[in-house]
Amino acid sequence: MSTDQTYTVAAMYKFATLPDFEALQAPLQAVCRANQIMGTVLLAEEGINGTVAGPQKGIEHVIAHIQSDARLKGIGVKYSYTEKMPFHRMKVRLKKEIVTLGKPIADPNKQVGTYVKPEDWNELISDPDVILVDTRNAYEVAIGTFRGAEDPKTASFREFPDWVEALKARAADGKKPKVAMFCTGGIRCEKASSYMKTEGFEDVYHLEGGILKYLEKVPEEESLWKGECFVFDQRVSVEHGLTPGSYDMCHACRRPISEEEKETPQYQPGVSCPHCYDASSPEQIARFTSRQKQIDLAKKRNEKHLGARYEAPELADD
Repeated sequence: MSTDQTYTVAAMYKFATLPDFEALQAPLQAVCRANQIMGTVLLAEEGINGTVAGPQKGIEHVIAHIQSDARLKGIGVKYSYTEKMPFHRMKVRLKKEIVTLGKPIADPNKQVGTYVKPEDWNELISDPDVILVDTRNAYEVAIGTFRGAEDPKTASFREFPDWVEALKARAADGKKPKVAMFCTGGIRCEKASSYMKTEGFEDVYHLEGGILKYLEKVPEEESLWKGECFVFDQRVSVEHGLTPGSYDMCHACRRPISEEEKETPQYQPGVSCPHCYDASSPEQIARFTSRQKQIDLAKKRNEKHLGARYEAPELADD
């Protein structure tokens, strides 16, 4: 339950057929503005995906507005709470996909894999005949994943079909294996499992509610999760029980960084870290340096600066 000092954060998504999705943008933006809600919501013909934050009553009004559309009734929402507003703008954006795979044949509104509840996940992935795959990007996998999980080493979700092709090629006698997949909140897996079904994989399973629901529901002493789970908000990473983790974020490349990495010569707050030090151009470094100076000045004046914002979980195009 939120208090006057606490903001409610609502992460939500639902695949639904919305041919008129463009018409939903302005009314939703207006409801969010009227209720002091900040964050990002994506609308596409295939559904809705968003993370927003604000007063609890305001969040309730926004969720009620969304569910007033019968097609979005029962939208899945995960709630968390924070003492600091994690977003400084409200954006309702129109997209081709609410999570970008780039394969129109993958349509969760038509078919998806089998949902597996967090309480049943350990049994499934302990089966030696199951190929367990982490559908997130490589930098997310690097700070935590399930024991025995394959890392497709993708830099973006668009690269996932390449891993599927490689898996098909290594299948003995063309027999496609049983696959269990997982991601942060569940949305990528719905799209990924739909794609794998179209590619002829029959036994496709995915973790219902994603890693976050598993860390919330499964006791640490029974867990097969190792490390921390990266999230695109002010927490940066979470551990079992969804308690804040130990990582910070590089505001130049948005990757998680450890305390050890912050001690390296390549780390400069807001400008670079060991992951992006060699990738930034002189122009980018100059821009990041100027931005960080403005952020530091705003902090001294106890003012907000829009440059010091976080992106919403699983809303990046990749």
